[in-house]
Amino acid sequence: MNKQDFFAHETAVIDEGCSIGEGTKIWHFSHIMPNCRIGRKCNIGQNVVVSPEVVLGNNVKVQNNVSIYTGVTCEDDVFLGPSMVFTNVINPRSGVNRRGQYAKTIVKKGVSIGANSTIVCGITLGEYAFIGAGTVVIKDVPAYGLVVGNPAKQIGWMSEFGQRLIFDDTHKAKCEESGDWYQLEGGKVIKL
Repeated sequence: MNKQDFFAHETAVIDEGCSIGEGTKIWHFSHIMPNCRIGRKCNIGQNVVVSPEVVLGNNVKVQNNVSIYTGVTCEDDVFLGPSMVFTNVINPRSGVNRRGQYAKTIVKKGVSIGANSTIVCGITLGEYAFIGAGTVVIKDVPAYGLVVGNPAKQIGWMSEFGQRLIFDDTHKAKCEESGDWYQLEGGKVIKL
């Protein structure tokens, strides 16, 4: 780990044995724990904890007050909104040690998770899924899926640019921002 390749605020704690990519910024009072891997050009906000074995891809944006627990993998271009929460044990008890029983949570490329959302462990959030603020996600979310509520309910689809997709009679939709086209088939969206 070459500390010249990334920026860390003087109050950040960076443990030995972690890997941090070039151009990454780590802000006030954050703790980067051993054996985690953080990619290039990430932004780790204030008061963030990245636990051992966590993997963050490139260009991951972690807003303030987020704890990313062992068992979580975020692929490239993921956005973790302020104070959102991951869990890593299905049935926690203070008096029962469940280390080694951490469930895996996979956050695929381009996912956005809104402020104050909760992601229950053991699920996968598909590519470019969009999790609305305050949502409690208890099961997998399909690629491009838009979910809100407690528990999360899918209410639509989002483009890679974060625009709502409205499908026509031919099951095609155009992202108004990018001009890209998408196809809805069998409950799944693909980019054309």
